[in-house]
Amino acid sequence: MIILGIILLIAGFVLKISILWTIGIILLVVGVILALLGSTGRAVGGRRHYF
Repeated sequence: MIILGIILLIAGFVLKISILWTIGIILLVVGVILALLGSTGRAVGGRRHYF
């Protein structure tokens, strides 16, 4: 999810499409939050790892 967010950020910046930029930021933030919760050993949504 983090990688997809970075790809959308780059695509939105290069193509000047603001919706891709916004979706990329959202995916990046959600991916980082899930990665942090997963690394602390806390199960989120019944899963310990999101990779």
